[in-house]
This record gives sequence, structure tokens and C-alpha cells, in this order.
Amino acid sequence: MNILDNPQLVDQLAASYALGTLRGGARRRFETLARSSPTVRASALIWQERFASITELQAVDAPSPNVWKRIENLVAAQPQARAAPVAPQENPLFDKLRRALGLWRGAAFAGVLASVAAVLVGVNLNRQVDRQSVQLAQVTREGTEVAQQNAKLAAQLKATPQIQYVAVLADDKAAPSMLATFDPKNQTLTLKRVGAYQEASDKSLQLWALPPGGAPKSLGVLGEGRVIRLAASEGEVQGVPALAISLEPKGGVPSAGGPTGPVLFKGALLQTTL
Repeated sequence: MNILDNPQLVDQLAASYALGTLRGGARRRFETLARSSPTVRASALIWQERFASITELQAVDAPSPNVWKRIENLVAAQPQARAAPVAPQENPLFDKLRRALGLWRGAAFAGVLASVAAVLVGVNLNRQVDRQSVQLAQVTREGTEVAQQNAKLAAQLKATPQIQYVAVLADDKAAPSMLATFDPKNQTLTLKRVGAYQEASDKSLQLWALPPGGAPKSLGVLGEGRVIRLAASEGEVQGVPALAISLEPKGGVPSAGGPTGPVLFKGALLQTTL
């Protein structure tokens, strides 16, 4: 089975990789595949961003009023402790034993606090992992099959086109909808639909380069398939900071006039180093 032809499996492997549950040989094979496949690389980056935002969604917990009350009581009790009469001198041996007992109790209390904190952190992490367990369950079942296809993948990776630029085009809600890559060796722009959007039969999607300080330039009209390939020279994408896709009448519009319909997707065009 070709993993690249199975978007659901690629997404699950990317989620497992970003979460850290993809280990050993499977993790190394995924990294090897990501170096040559912009689709896999983009999926991994997307999942890393999703997991990184988990802490931002954590609600802020205010201290309990009881905590402040205990602090006030402790502060109020300090002058009384200093004014208390000094106890008569005790046996030195008993005094050493009492100090040792106090240290032991303090260490035990600190150990209990550390254990409780560790349990709470572990429970929180387990809850986060459990939310992903359903999506990642299939990864384990696919492990054997991935290993059997290792030799086939190695041959496919050698035939993978050279990728010099990559862009993830997202909608106004930052949901990825189109993955764009540029192959200078074959002078080809490849666009892959990664979202659920599908234009109406009387409309067309048109790809635009957004050069700095210049008017948008059309790079071609997209077909209705999941994967679209457009002829493009390196000069048309070199130095272009971003790409955009607009919704136009069937067949697109002339480049000179710029987009006439709404811009549905856009994203930065990055030069890849993998």
C-alpha cells in the first residue's frame, strides 16, 4: 500500500509523530518520508501546532480563599511565636532527636507534595493522550504493513520529485485546504486538496502569486481533481512571499485584471530545506 495515497493514514502517522508515540523504526521511516514528501511534512507541522496550542487552552485556576486564609493565620502567629517564653534547656541528645524528627517530617511532607504533583501531571497528560487514542489506534495496526512496505517506499522516495518551495493555503479560519509545492526540476506546481471544499460546477479556482509591492499574477486555473499540476518556471515563484486562491467564473479570468472573486485560501510560500 502506498502511504501517500492514504491521506487518513498520513494524518494519523503525523499526529502520532507530533505527540511522540511513534517510536523506533516507524518514527525513523516517517522522518525519512517527510524529508521528501511535502504532504507528510505539512501534516506533521500542522499537528505540532495543534499540540503546542493545548497549553493555551488550559483554563487559569485562581487560588482557593482557604489558601490566603492559612497564609494570614501563619503571618499573624509569627509575633506570638517570637514572644513565647524560652523553654528550659533540654537534654542535648533529646534535642538532636527532636530536630532530626522535624527534618524527617519536613522531607516526608515535601515527598508527599511531589508525589501528588506528579500524579496530577500524569492524570492531565493521560487525559490529553486518551483524546487522541481513537485516532492513533490504527497506527499500531498499520505498523506491520508499514514495515513490509519499507523496500517499496525506498524505491518510491528515490523517484520523488525535487521540492524547492512549499505552501499550505488555509481559509480565514486557518483551516488547511490546499498544499502547494514547486518542483524546479520538472518546472511544475503541484496542488493537492487537503480540505473538504469543492467549488460549484460553474466556478473555477484560480491560483495567484502575490509578489512584494506588485499586482497579483495568475499561475493557472485549477481543475476539479484532488491533485492538480500546473506548468510554472522558477522565475514565477522565486521571491514570491505568498500564494492565494480565488473563486472565479468557469475557466478563470485574465491575469492582468487580478482576482475578481473572493480570495478563499492563502498562505506563505516557503523555501524548503529538507
